[in-house]
Amino acid sequence: MLNLMAILPAGVLLVFIIRLVQGDGDNFSLGVDLQVSKEKILIRNLLDQYAKIGRIGRPVNNTADRITVEFGLSLIQIMDVDEKNQVLETNVWFTYKWKDVLLRWDPHSYDNITTIMVPPENIWIPDIVLYNFADSRLKEQRSALVVVDSTGDIIWMPQAILRSSCNFDTTFFPFDQQQCHLKFGSWTHDGTKLDLQFFDGIDRFMWDDYIPGNEWDIVGNHGERNVKRYECCKEIPYLDLKFFITIKRRVAFYSVILLLPCSLLSTLTMVIFWVPPESPAKLQLGMNIFVAFFVLLLLLAESTPKAADRIPLIGAYFCLSMVMITLSSVLATVVVNMFFRGIRVNRAPAWLRRLMIEWVARVLMIRDQFIDKDAEQPKRNNWGVKVTGEKQCRYQDQDVRFAKVCLLDNGKDEKVTVSTSTDEHNSVQENFEERGLLTAKTPLAEDIRIIREILEKYKEKKVKAEMKDKCVSEWKTISLVTDRLFFTLYVCANITGILILFFGQ
Repeated sequence: MLNLMAILPAGVLLVFIIRLVQGDGDNFSLGVDLQVSKEKILIRNLLDQYAKIGRIGRPVNNTADRITVEFGLSLIQIMDVDEKNQVLETNVWFTYKWKDVLLRWDPHSYDNITTIMVPPENIWIPDIVLYNFADSRLKEQRSALVVVDSTGDIIWMPQAILRSSCNFDTTFFPFDQQQCHLKFGSWTHDGTKLDLQFFDGIDRFMWDDYIPGNEWDIVGNHGERNVKRYECCKEIPYLDLKFFITIKRRVAFYSVILLLPCSLLSTLTMVIFWVPPESPAKLQLGMNIFVAFFVLLLLLAESTPKAADRIPLIGAYFCLSMVMITLSSVLATVVVNMFFRGIRVNRAPAWLRRLMIEWVARVLMIRDQFIDKDAEQPKRNNWGVKVTGEKQCRYQDQDVRFAKVCLLDNGKDEKVTVSTSTDEHNSVQENFEERGLLTAKTPLAEDIRIIREILEKYKEKKVKAEMKDKCVSEWKTISLVTDRLFFTLYVCANITGILILFFGQ
C-alpha cells in the first residue's frame, strides 16, 4: 500500500510532462473550463442545426414559397479580348443576396451579435451560373465567406475570372466597337421557385473598382431582365439577367503595326501606275509591294476570326491593292514581251483599241497625251497617194513594187504620178516595158535589178519595223491608259475606304 502511494505522485507528474511536450500546455489547466466566444457558439449552433435539417433544398418555410435572389456584377478588369477564338475574359465580383429562414437568431442571446461569416459549403447557395461560359474547366468562383445577418439575410461576394463567348464583328477593324453580354440564371430552378432580380435594382455593371486596360475603352454598359417561356411548358417562366458591355478598341498600337505601313505601301502603289510599262522597275516594285501587302494580310489574319461572316474592310483593301498591282504588272509584262517579240505580235483587237484609246482615254481626258495629232492626219505613200486608215496597210506593198518606177526617173524632170487606180498603175508599168528598160539584158538593167532587190529588202524591213513599232505603240498606249484607269480607280478606292473606316460608324 505504501508502495502504491509512493508511485501515484510520480505517475501524475509523468502525465503532466507528456501533455506539455505534446503542445497542450497552453490549454491545460487543472480544474478550469475553456472560455468559448459567443460567436463560435452561435456559428456552431447554427451549422449543427443546418446540418441536421440538410443543406439540400431551398431554405423556405413552405414549398410553394418563392425565394428571391438578387444578383449583381462588379467589373474589375477586362483581362483579354480574344477575337480569334471569340472569347471575352473578365475579372469580376459577384454579389448575391437572399434570405435563409434557417439562419436566424436573437442577437440578445449572443452578446448582440448581428452578423457572422460562415463557409458557403455548409449552407444552401443559389445555383446562378454563366450561361455563355467558354472555359472547358467550368471553374469560375474563388472561395469567399458568406455574410449572414441575424434576420436571415445573406450576402455573398465571391470573386471570379470569367471566360464568356462573344460574337465579334471585325468589319471596321481596327476602328471597331464590340458589344458582348454575360448571361446569368439559375441552372435548375424556374421562375416559380426562384425569383432572380438585379441587386439593389442596379441593372448594369458596377465598376467602382474598375482597372482600365491598355487596348479597350468601355463606352456602354447596361443590363436587362428576361422572362423566357418554352414551347413545351409555356406556363413556366425561366428568368435570366443579361449584362451588356460595349468596348472600343484603342488604335495606337495598330496605327504603327498596320495603318502606317499600309499608308506608305498605298503611296508606293500609286507610284507604280506612273512607271512606264517597258521599265523593269515597274515589275520589281510591283512584286515587292505585292509581297509587303501579303505580309500585312497575314498579320491581319492572326488578329481576326478565321470563320468570320464578314472580312475586315482593311483586309478587302489589301486584297484590292494586290489585285491592282497584279493587273498592272501583267499588262506591263505583255508590253515588254511584245517589244522583244517584234513582228510576230498581233495588233490589239479593234474593239480593245476602240474601248481603251477612243472611249476610256477620252473619259479620263488624257487622249491628247497618248495620241499623236499627226497620226490622225491623212498620210501619203511614197508616190504622193493619200491613204488613211486601213488603206495604208494595203498600199505599203504597192510602195515596194513601185520603188523601181521611182529609180527609172533617173533624175529627169518628168515626174510620175501614181494614184490609187489599178489602171493607172498598169499603164505606168506598160510605159516602161515599151522602153525596154525593165526587160533589157544590159549592164544598166542588171544594176537596176540589183538596186531594186536591195531597195525591196530595205522597204520590206522598213515596213516590218513600222508594223512592229505600230503594234508595240498601240499596246503601250493601251497599257498607259489602263494604268491611268487603275490609278483613278485606286485613288477612288482609297478615298472610299478611308471614309468608311473613319466615318462608317
